[in-house]
Amino acid sequence: MSEIVEKAEHFVSELLENELNPKFLYHNLRHTQRVVKSTKELLNFYKLDAAEDEKLLLSAWFHDTGYTKGVQNHEEASCNIAVNFLKENNYDSKDIEDISANIMATERYHKPENLSQQIIRDADASHFAQKSYWETTDFLKEELELLDIAKYSNKEWRDANIKMFRNEHEFYTDYAKENWEEGKERNLKQLVKEKKTEKEIAKKEALKAKYKSESPDRGIQTLFRVTLKNHLTLSDIADTKANILLSVNAIIISVALSNLIPKLDNPSNAYLIWPTSIFITFSVVSMVLAVLATRPNVTSGQFTKQDVENKKVNLLFFGNFHKMSLGDYEWAIQELVKDNQYIYSSLTKDLYFLGLVLNRKYKILRLTYTIFIIGIVISVIAFAISFHFLGGADRL
Repeated sequence: MSEIVEKAEHFVSELLENELNPKFLYHNLRHTQRVVKSTKELLNFYKLDAAEDEKLLLSAWFHDTGYTKGVQNHEEASCNIAVNFLKENNYDSKDIEDISANIMATERYHKPENLSQQIIRDADASHFAQKSYWETTDFLKEELELLDIAKYSNKEWRDANIKMFRNEHEFYTDYAKENWEEGKERNLKQLVKEKKTEKEIAKKEALKAKYKSESPDRGIQTLFRVTLKNHLTLSDIADTKANILLSVNAIIISVALSNLIPKLDNPSNAYLIWPTSIFITFSVVSMVLAVLATRPNVTSGQFTKQDVENKKVNLLFFGNFHKMSLGDYEWAIQELVKDNQYIYSSLTKDLYFLGLVLNRKYKILRLTYTIFIIGIVISVIAFAISFHFLGGADRL
């Protein structure tokens, strides 16, 4: 590395570190160093003379120093900074003109006029082909926003990058076309893939929204779901209550059969006959009613195609189809799902008849508990009277 290039590196590094606005997240020293590295890669391939290599490296170091003066016309500002530095170091005036021309060649829409300008332009855009492209493009997007130049959404920024890759940017040197174009295409494909993925997601969301708008109201679905769940819960509660009554009365009858009835053979215990009879009678009646409350009804288990076509049968209740063949039932279900009204009509019938069953269960259970309570009270009174009056008289 020549002495003037070393001085330029030191000068530019200090300048960008100390005087560049920290909002420049992309156009900073790291970017300049990356451009210098890419310039060296190109120079190693083209084997230009030492003087041309030196001018290109100086161009690379100074090409973005103008950002220390602001965003507007930063290429001209970079040229001025480079000219002042090179004049102070007694650099050849013709070479200074060449370096300024190279720096101006980095302007966005400039068309390079010679190999040197092609090299500096390709080096400046080398990140398009690198794996670090995704990091650098995010920095550039954030930089533009921080500097109040432009604010892009993620979609807008991706579209702008795709447009840049396809319509605006091109590599000029043969080396870049051969070695960097593949990386650029890989990054472009990833951008396009992300765009397609977003479109597919948007399409799915649109279909989902359309389905929601065309499907029955979710409030109706929730109504049927919650009501059916409540009905089934109440049915479970009724069955549990009936089982409790069955168990209690079974225990009462077992105790009575094992302890009271054998004592009735003794004439001295004759006063226990009526209280025991009342006690057992009420227990038996309670057990019978508890069984009736939980006893299932017998249904036909069959329906005709005409019933389905006329929407008269509830296909959701097993009692209506348990005797049907699988093929007939599959046909009936296919007919059911074709018609939303039929579906909700079936759910309504299911709710209604389940409600009738619950009404019957709870009426019988209420009667059962009432009889059980009355039986217990009367039995206790009967035993008390028998013990007090008849039992006492027998003892006298």
